[in-house]
Amino acid sequence: MGIPEKIKRIKEEMRRTQINKATERHLGVLKARLARLKRMQEEQASKRAGGNAGYSVKKGGDATVVLLGLPSVGKSTLLNHLTGSNSKVAAYNFTTLTVIPGILNHKGARVQVLDIPGIIKGASEGKGLGKRVLSAARSADLLLVMLDVFNPDSREILLDEVRAIGIRPDEAMPRVNVKKRSSGGVTVTDLAGVTHVDEEGVKQVLRGYGQPNAHVTIRQDITYDQLIDVLMKNRVYVPTLTVVNKIDMVDQSYLADLKESLRFEFLPISADNDVNLDRLKDQIFRKLDFIRVYMKPKGEEPDYDEPMIIRNGDTVEDVADKVHRRLKEELRYTRIWGRSVRFGGQKVRLTHPPMDEDIITFYS
Repeated sequence: MGIPEKIKRIKEEMRRTQINKATERHLGVLKARLARLKRMQEEQASKRAGGNAGYSVKKGGDATVVLLGLPSVGKSTLLNHLTGSNSKVAAYNFTTLTVIPGILNHKGARVQVLDIPGIIKGASEGKGLGKRVLSAARSADLLLVMLDVFNPDSREILLDEVRAIGIRPDEAMPRVNVKKRSSGGVTVTDLAGVTHVDEEGVKQVLRGYGQPNAHVTIRQDITYDQLIDVLMKNRVYVPTLTVVNKIDMVDQSYLADLKESLRFEFLPISADNDVNLDRLKDQIFRKLDFIRVYMKPKGEEPDYDEPMIIRNGDTVEDVADKVHRRLKEELRYTRIWGRSVRFGGQKVRLTHPPMDEDIITFYS
C-alpha cells in the first residue's frame, strides 16, 4: 500500500471517530501517523520538483508583514497606500499573480509589506495558486488579515488555510522538549498540571510518528495536536492583526452592529480613502513589539533622527550585532541612559535588555 492510500485510510478512520474526551488519545495517534506520512509525501514531492515550489521573497527591513485576504478584498490598494508601491489594482479576482513587496516607513522602522495573491478555501490543498501563495506567509513576522466589510466571516477560512500549512496564528511555541535517543523507549517528565494528554498517550503518539526512543519534558498543559507540532519541527508561530476594509461603503449603525456581532477585535479601515491608516501603522508597530534606541557616538550628541529599531526583549548584544557583526568582539563596555538603567550612563553587560528610547554608547 502506497503513501496516498495510507493517508486516505487514516483520514477515513478519523472521520468515523467521534470527537470526545475518550477518543482524544486515539485521534492523537492517528494524527501523528498522518503527520509522518504527509512529511514523507512532501519530502518525495520536493525531491521530484528539485526543491521548494513556493514563492521566494528576500526578507528586508526590520520585519515582514504579509497581507492575507480573499481575492478582491483590497490588499493591493492597501499596500499602495501604506508603502507607495505600485501593485496592480483592479476590480476582479486574482489581480495579484505574484508576491508584491513594499516598504512601510513608520517611527524610524522600515517594515517590509508583502501583498500575496488572494487566498481561497482549499488553497492549502493546491486550489487557486495554493501552497505557492501560502508559502510566502511562512516568512511573516505579522499576518495582516484583511476582511471585506460585507464578508467579515471569512477570517476563519483564511486562518484555517494557513494552519493547514504549518502556521500557528496567535499561538506561542509549546514549552515541550523532545530529545531523541538511540534506545530506552519513551520517557515523560514534568506532567504536573497537564490535563489534555497523559503519559501513555504521549508514548503512543511518539511511536505513531516513528520516534520510539525519546525523553519528553512537558512544562505546560498541551494538547496532542501541540505535541505533534513539536515533533514536526516546521511550525511557524505568527501574531495576527485584523482589519475590515471598505467601511466607506457602510453607515455607522452597520459598523456598530458588526463590532457587536464579531467575536474578534478588528480595526475598521478604508484603503481607498485612507481612513484609519495612520492608526493601522501604529498598530503594526506595536504588534511587531518594536522599540527604538538611539546611538550616541563617544563625545557626540545622540542621533535622534535615525533610531535603531529592535524587538522588545532584545539585548545589548543584539544591538551590537546590528551595528556591526564583529563589534562585540572589540567591545570593552557599554553605557546606557534611559528607563532600563538605575542612573544615566550606567555600564551594562551584553545581556542587558534596553527599553524604548534608551540611549546607547559603545566603547571599544
